[in-house]
Amino acid sequence: MSFGPFLLLALMEGMVTAAVLALTAAGLSLVFGVMRVVNVAHGEFFMLGAVLAWLVTTIIPGPAMLAFIAALVIAPLFVAALAAAADGLILKRLNYDPEATIVATIGLLYMIQQATLSLYGPNANPVAAPFEWRIQLPWFGYSGYKLFVVLAAGLVLVALWAFMTRTRAGLIMRATQVDRATARTFGINVDRVYMGTFALGAGLAALAGVLVAPISQAHYLMGGDPLLLSFIVVIIGGLGSLRGTLVAALIIGLSDGVISMAFSPTLAKIIATLLVAMVLIFRPQGLFGARA
Repeated sequence: MSFGPFLLLALMEGMVTAAVLALTAAGLSLVFGVMRVVNVAHGEFFMLGAVLAWLVTTIIPGPAMLAFIAALVIAPLFVAALAAAADGLILKRLNYDPEATIVATIGLLYMIQQATLSLYGPNANPVAAPFEWRIQLPWFGYSGYKLFVVLAAGLVLVALWAFMTRTRAGLIMRATQVDRATARTFGINVDRVYMGTFALGAGLAALAGVLVAPISQAHYLMGGDPLLLSFIVVIIGGLGSLRGTLVAALIIGLSDGVISMAFSPTLAKIIATLLVAMVLIFRPQGLFGARA
């Protein structure tokens, strides 16, 4: 394959990575932006989405399309409910203290991971794609499902932006983000807002896990890389900035696609880490983050 088609394939793979990463990192950025909580268990919510996608598509009979649609609905809702329970039982009792919540979410990470290992097992299991359509280019064929992942992630991110900027609930969340004490003064139930935010962030991660499961299979240890890359994206884009998250995910995803195909995935992660270091040195608030 000549360089041009090779580069096109790398960029297409990078777009898929960027789409899933943007969806996952958006949930992490939302939780930090509104709650000021660093959720170390975010990758496990991603993993749960993929594992539940396998479970739902295995249990539900009939066409793969219907089973996958059911997984797209059930998995994020289940994970969101689990996150809401974790917020009420753990984070709220810690009064959302930054240091304490980091330790608590580390504990939550191991609890979810070990519970999944016990119930699901150590094996990686494939999830059937909802359709097998392929787009045939002059140089190679490409999975239509991967293009669907990019489209679906883009639509969800647009819906998230509209929710945050065009709805009353989004306005309340942004008001709470700016000043929790003032929001309480105006009668906003901050605890309920935090619970909803934590659930929404977890649901976004689970949705990303469902979308990626037919591509990379479901495994109980698959949450590590998405967590690391999401932190990298959020730091580069700016904590709490949805626009920054999208831009940073595109940068990391496309560079990862090109570098991984030309050299190695390890080199791509090294370069991403160096980008974080450069951002922290020259622009600590990130590309689109506000100064403290």
